[in-house]
Amino acid sequence: MDSKKINPFRHEYFLGYINQVLPQYVKVHFPSSVLLNGFTHYGKEFNGGLVGSFVVIEGSKYGFLGRITELLLPESERLSLSEKAFQTSEFHPSGKIEILLSFDLYDPLTVKKGLTTYPNIGAKVFVSSGDLVQDYMSRFGIKSDENTKAIELGHLVSSPNINVKVNLQSIFGRHCAVVGTTGGGKSFTVSKLIESLITTGNKAILIDATGEYDGKYNGLKNINVGFDGNIFHYSQLTVDDLFFILKPSTKTQAPKLMEAIRSLKIVKLLNGKPLEYKGEKIPIDDGVLKKENAKKSPYNHFYYSHVSEIENGKADFDFKKLNLQIAQECAFDKGTHWENIYNNDFSFCISLVSRINNLTNTPEYNQIFGFQENKNQSDITNSIESFISKKNTNENLLRLNLKDVKYDFQIRETFVNAIGKFLLNKARNRDFENSPIVVLIDEAHQFLNKSIKDEFFDTKPLDAFDSIAKECRKYGLFLCIATQMPRDIPKGTLSQMGTFIVHRLINYNDKEAISSACSTANKNTLDFLPILGEGEAVVTGVDFPMPIIMKFEKPVEEPNSGTPKLNIKNA
Repeated sequence: MDSKKINPFRHEYFLGYINQVLPQYVKVHFPSSVLLNGFTHYGKEFNGGLVGSFVVIEGSKYGFLGRITELLLPESERLSLSEKAFQTSEFHPSGKIEILLSFDLYDPLTVKKGLTTYPNIGAKVFVSSGDLVQDYMSRFGIKSDENTKAIELGHLVSSPNINVKVNLQSIFGRHCAVVGTTGGGKSFTVSKLIESLITTGNKAILIDATGEYDGKYNGLKNINVGFDGNIFHYSQLTVDDLFFILKPSTKTQAPKLMEAIRSLKIVKLLNGKPLEYKGEKIPIDDGVLKKENAKKSPYNHFYYSHVSEIENGKADFDFKKLNLQIAQECAFDKGTHWENIYNNDFSFCISLVSRINNLTNTPEYNQIFGFQENKNQSDITNSIESFISKKNTNENLLRLNLKDVKYDFQIRETFVNAIGKFLLNKARNRDFENSPIVVLIDEAHQFLNKSIKDEFFDTKPLDAFDSIAKECRKYGLFLCIATQMPRDIPKGTLSQMGTFIVHRLINYNDKEAISSACSTANKNTLDFLPILGEGEAVVTGVDFPMPIIMKFEKPVEEPNSGTPKLNIKNA
């Protein structure tokens, strides 16, 4: 649309005059109730002055786009209301207008960020052209020198003839949150966003908590986590992840566990070679470093020569040898050498040894992390590496299906957090700068704001995605979380969401969580949340100078989110 040809202030669109100006809104006087009626002009329908309708206000230097939020009659006219009066008389209503944005009077498509001025008393109010509103929305989040394509997502609730077209940078460029109670259309919106990413050639990773996104998306690579040999191999976990799972006591077990991990990493680095230095040797028996009655010098020399590899934070060692190595770490330390295994020390580690045995033999853990090696297993991180590489141009969506992953032992939370850490490290290595990735997490309240507690009441947070939200936007790793309970999302994570797509919300705490995290969602807009219909949402955010109340189109691939029906039998 050519801004030079736009005249938002046409006489045919006239509604009324501004009669009061307040910081939060302005009031308008309508000379006649007839002006509020809808009309057709040059084949296009206009709603007139209805609550929710867009209007433009003529100023001295700037024009203003607003939304009618309230209509009322003067007290004197309210007393004369009757059916006959409505048919024969003219009323003189007034209303409130929420000012959404200001624009250059001579170049209407140039939006001014923030309100530096307000309309004057007596300023004229006009019905807004749908084309003007549509063009504003398609330019949200785009810099003047950028040339990007807007994606059609749906239409305005108040004006079904006005399509909502936005560019994906305004949705995902500062992270995105899709929230709403069950039945509000949240899952359909996520599927619509996925399709929009795919059709524009972008790549996305979907963490599907319940398995409902089982459609045949174009460019889909599907991974059923824990099945078909798909595991997140424990060697890709961090040492912190293992500590989360094994829960060692701080004073006695944690130091022994850490030393055992260092010893096993040394064994792996030696790759079958002996550990010796200046004639001294520490035996290695079946993958275990035998410290009992051995000199320390070979160990110390190798450790300080390879400290960066040993202390890299990764769990890249033979987990099956961990129990035997912990026993060796209980050898009595004499400074220059170790003596026999000290039974008292080992007795303090019995519960840790028991947890390691349970971990090794627990099917739920082995199904996901592969503690018992299996040649038929495929590491999910290799699939992620392959997916994000430039070579795989035919794959646009990587779906991690967690439908059949057990809820026991906090496995799901640990797995998703491990995926987050893996992606976080890749982002910090600048792997996404030239090929950005959007990570979508469905049912995010199951995974975010979680922690693991041990028997000694120590708490270890699972905060990988919190770190992604805070630091990875500049690295090209974007986050989109979907949840029905925004109150359960960490405030730090929620505050980093630049865009909110808010479906129906009823719970007071949920609405307050959104209100406090999103400055542009003012009170008038949030008042619509409890009454939004299925598929309707308020879209607001940093790159949206005004909130949009819209209805999303149904996606081509509808998620399997229906509720099972109860059987109904005739009496």
